[in-house]
Amino acid sequence: MLRVVHEYHLEPAHAPDAALLAMMAREWVETGLRPAWGASRISWHMRHPESVVLSARTASTIAGFAIMRYADDAAHLNLLVVAPAHRRRGLARRLMQWLEETALTAGTFIIGLELRAGNEAARAFYRALGYHEHGSIPGYYQGRESAIRMMRDLRASRAATPGARQQTP
Repeated sequence: MLRVVHEYHLEPAHAPDAALLAMMAREWVETGLRPAWGASRISWHMRHPESVVLSARTASTIAGFAIMRYADDAAHLNLLVVAPAHRRRGLARRLMQWLEETALTAGTFIIGLELRAGNEAARAFYRALGYHEHGSIPGYYQGRESAIRMMRDLRASRAATPGARQQTP
């Protein structure tokens, strides 16, 4: 069996990408919901100085993207999308690592997110990255589905890494 190997390049998304990213969100994340992540909302995050819209590109397409909003004390992962043809190749992990490193560089140590309560694959993925569940929110997704809130303190994982520098308050 021939396996196709893709080279992925991570970079901030560009304004002309907004419509494609909105379509990806609608097809692969917002299934069964009214679309909340339209091109205008994604474009707003591209322009906002406290947000990053990070894309993962191959030579021919955008394979995935993530949107993170940073604040003084915490960051929030708004959206993480990987096209089905590019899943199970470490791409979501690479997107998350880039965003987490950016948070650390900015002095932001807590990252939060919400995900559909029924999305067991996503729950397992975030747990594997060190995120912990911090409750559920009934009806979070347009009154149709509950959300699981997850968080990660990046300082805890850094302190557990041998040779990591300790942060002083």
